Amino acid sequence: MTKKYITVLLMLISFSVVAQENVHTDMRTPTWNLIGLKYDKQVKPLVWQAIFPPALKAINNKVIELPGFIIPTKVGNSFTEFMFSIVPVASCPYCGTGDIPSMIEVKTLKSVTWTEEPITLKGKFVINDSGDSRSTFFLLDAVKK
Repeated sequence: MTKKYITVLLMLISFSVVAQENVHTDMRTPTWNLIGLKYDKQVKPLVWQAIFPPALKAINNKVIELPGFIIPTKVGNSFTEFMFSIVPVASCPYCGTGDIPSMIEVKTLKSVTWTEEPITLKGKFVINDSGDSRSTFFLLDAVKK
């Protein structure tokens, strides 16, 4: 009897493994990996400071290309300003477990139409190390490739 239950359980597990599919295309590139090197360090009680390793600082103010997903910050279908992420909006980058994935605030030269599909952008990468409450990273004068 136990053997029968184990067999059925193994069959169900194998079906569930086969039924799984990728939630989204992996957008991680060497450049996204560099952006992910940024971390926060506590400098005083309740005061944190962003730390940018030298490899990340090396791409500051340089033109880069990044694949990713548009994360709208306003209502609409076409945008010149939005957030850009390695995960799609359907994955809710603010929900779930683990860290919030790296995101960049984008300002484009021409409007970009929203899509659920990944796109590639090219623009000037800027690190905001001023300590203000704006985004940590910007992609300025971006164009869709």
